[in-house]
Formats: sequence, C-alpha cells, structure tokens
Amino acid sequence: MEDKTGSGYKERKTKKFNARIVADNIMKGVIVLIMVVIFVMIADQLIGTPFISAEIEGEFFHGSIFGTTIMAVMTYIVGIILGALVGYGISPFALRLIWAAIHRIELGLNDFESQDIIVGTLGLLFGLIIANLIGLAFARLPIIGAYGPIVFNIVFGYAGMSIAVRKKSEIIALVGNLRLGRPNKEHKRKELEFSGKLLDTSAIIDGRIAEICSTGFLEGPLLVPVFVLEELQLIADSSDLLKRNKGRRGLDILKQMQEDNYVEVRIINDDFDDVQGVDSKLVRLGRKINAKVVTNDYNLNKVAGLQGVAVLNINDLANALKPARVPGEQMNVLIVKAGKEENQGVAYLDDGTMIVVEDGQKYIGSTMPVTVTSVLQTSAGRMIFVKIANE
Repeated sequence: MEDKTGSGYKERKTKKFNARIVADNIMKGVIVLIMVVIFVMIADQLIGTPFISAEIEGEFFHGSIFGTTIMAVMTYIVGIILGALVGYGISPFALRLIWAAIHRIELGLNDFESQDIIVGTLGLLFGLIIANLIGLAFARLPIIGAYGPIVFNIVFGYAGMSIAVRKKSEIIALVGNLRLGRPNKEHKRKELEFSGKLLDTSAIIDGRIAEICSTGFLEGPLLVPVFVLEELQLIADSSDLLKRNKGRRGLDILKQMQEDNYVEVRIINDDFDDVQGVDSKLVRLGRKINAKVVTNDYNLNKVAGLQGVAVLNINDLANALKPARVPGEQMNVLIVKAGKEENQGVAYLDDGTMIVVEDGQKYIGSTMPVTVTSVLQTSAGRMIFVKIANE
C-alpha cells in the first residue's frame, strides 16, 4: 500500500496544492477584471445616453462646443469610475456563485467516463445544429418565430446528447471503421478491445514479468500508472533495508524492460485523488480504460475479479507451467521439517512446491520414496500430498 507519511509524497502533494492555489488566484483575477470591464461599459452607456448628456449640457454649458467636449470627456470618466467601483464591489458575490457552479459541475462529471462526455458533447452539437436549421423554417411565423428556436434548441440538444451517450459503443465503432476502412463486424469488436495491461507493484518487484516479456508470450503495451511508480519510489526510499532493496529492484526491472524493448512499457499519469490505496486505484483504472491487471497479489486478484476487472496472475501462470503430478506417481523427496498436523512431514520440490508427507515426521532429514495421493492447486500456490511408498 502507498505510504501517506513519506516526505516525498508530502512534497508532491504540497506542490500540487500550491499550483492549484496559483491557478485559482489567476482565474479569480481574470473574472474580477471581466466584471469590472462589463460594468464600466454598462455605466458608460447609461451615463452617456443622449437624454442625460443633453440635460447636463443644457444645465451647465448651454450648448457651447467647448462645453460639449468637456461633457463627453467627463461622461466617459465618470462612467469608467462608477463602473469599476460597482464591478469590483459585485465581483466577490459573482465569484462565489461561479465557483459553486463549477464545483457542482465537477461533482456531476465525476460519475461519467471521458468517452461519455466527449460523445455527449458531440451529440449536443449535432442536436443544436438540427434545431437551428428547423428554427429557420419557423423564423417568420408570428409568435412561434420568436420563441420556437429556444424550444427547438432545448429539445433537440437534449435528445442529441442522450442518444449519443446511449449509442456510444456503436458511434466509436463507426468512427474506427471510417478511419481504418474495416466494415466487418469482427473487426469492430477487435477495435473496441484494449490489449493494455496494468502492472501492479508486486508484479514489478517479483521480476518474473520481465522474463515473460522476453519470451514473447505477453503482448503490450504494459502500463505503469504514476501512483504505482510513486509507491515503488517510496519503498526504495524506506529505512528498512529489505523494503529498500525490493523497491530498487523494481525500479531497475522497469528500466531494464524499457531498454530491452521486447514489449512497450508506458508510464501513464491517470490518478484518483479521491481513492485511497494503490490496489483500489488500480481496479478503478482497469475499469476506466478496460485494461487487465498483472499481479501476484492474491487479495488484489479477488477484489479485481469481484469488480469485473480481468487479472493476469503470475502465480497462476507459474503453477500452470509446473510439471504435473498425478495420484499414484512415485518420487524421492527430502523431508526437512514437521508439518502442522500430527506426524506430518514437509518436503519441497526444486521449484518451491510444498509436499505434505503423511506420517513423515519420523523421517525428518532423510530422503524417502513417496507416492502422490492428491494435488491441491490454488492461486496462492500448489500443494502435493503424499505417503511413504514402502508403508
């Protein structure tokens, strides 16, 4: 899991927070400036109207040319001053309303995928185009011509956006076919599939992923999210020697994979500030971009499977490649320790597979012929149960 107390993590969060403050201050300044300009123009138009100018000019200057020029200049100056004061005074209230609206929009858009927003926007644009074309036909009609375009824009705009979002997959497939010239339905399905794999921290540190890629059995691209890279860096900076060595090993493996170029290794900047924990972020990112997660973490394997994210478990692959042991097969094993149950002994194959020897405790330290009785295989590993052959 990602360490939230590390100095590197705090420094990155501080930089992001400071950058956001600067951006917010710039935006506030721009909005205040726009408000001031708008009210300056309004005040100038109100004060500079012919009625007001004529009244003041007739009262004080009696229609002289010199008086008219002074009146025009004074009108502009007063309009600018009053407009600037009113605009600057109203801008705090306008800012609060604008930020509240932006915040609501952000919260509303969090539940939508990027593809939904893009497709919905395109549907809205097409709907508005159709609404305006229809509105031209009714423009000269009495009553309807004045209010018809407003109704048409609302109805066709919403309809276009709604239909586009519901037909998102078909629209994306159609665009892909137009771009690639592949009208076949089978090719449509292939274009919608994404072959990218998200690498988990445990899979990177394990190191076997590099060997799998070098054999050509795994297709890319391999995606390393920035939050996984940050967790590797935190582990590499740990005060614990074992963790530090694991983190550095993971970073070295990533660098070596990029240099070997057997498979494309790509760093992606997708992150979720509202989600805690690297595993949760990986599952959410896998759902978002429809990518598989490569890991050897048993718990992540289960959680991702429950949420509909495909997982490539390196331990499952290793177990599948181990030599098959069938009941009745005989072999010689070195019994090295006692088992959990009474009189049990434990031995290991060269690849680390645990062998549970029935009534083997008395033979600890000896190499004995055994017969396989059963094999238990799970995502956590494989266990072989045997009994002493002579007995």
